[in-house]
Amino acid sequence: MAQLSASAETVRANLADIDRSIADACLRAGRDRESVRVCAATKYVDSAGMESLRDAGVSIAAENRLQDMIAKQELFADGFDWHFIGAIQSRKVREIAQRVSTIHSLATESARDKLADLEGAPPKLLVQVNVSRESSKQGVDPRMLDEFIAGSPLPISGLMTMPPLTEDPENARPYFAELKSLADQRGLTELSMGTSQDFVVAVEEGATLVRVGSVLLNPRAG
Repeated sequence: MAQLSASAETVRANLADIDRSIADACLRAGRDRESVRVCAATKYVDSAGMESLRDAGVSIAAENRLQDMIAKQELFADGFDWHFIGAIQSRKVREIAQRVSTIHSLATESARDKLADLEGAPPKLLVQVNVSRESSKQGVDPRMLDEFIAGSPLPISGLMTMPPLTEDPENARPYFAELKSLADQRGLTELSMGTSQDFVVAVEEGATLVRVGSVLLNPRAG
């Protein structure tokens, strides 16, 4: 996929549209708009795009790869609250944890166990759950979730999921609803779910963090 970039003006206008969509979804669901935060998924965003995100008022940068995050933090370390949303190699998890405030994608026992005895304040941890039961997807099997959480050396704050790819956002709704149920049953408050194509449905089903990328940097019509 090509690198994404746009002017700060474009990002600001797109962010306003996203905010209105989230506000409307919260109203339909009887939720407080302030309960939902927007994470800019920056995997394909170049340095000019990062500058535009910052200047437009985007506060959370969510990266997929440690090396890319390091490169971007060298330029924009103080410009964002950094989150990690990608697959985690256990040998890199401690460095990731030292560079972010939130990890969305904790999914293996090996990575989880290496988070013991971290120096400094630990990040907020979300467990990635494979609610779709797809073999191609990372994530903890819902049947093993209690065991996974019990074995964590650090507190677990919430859950994350990625539903199957679909053109119709409504097809993702049952997976978001299941994640919300799993979280509620365990007293977990953070739910990272919903991306550019389905974040509205995710908010209606309880998302507190939505991960949007292309929709933030898309050129404006007209």
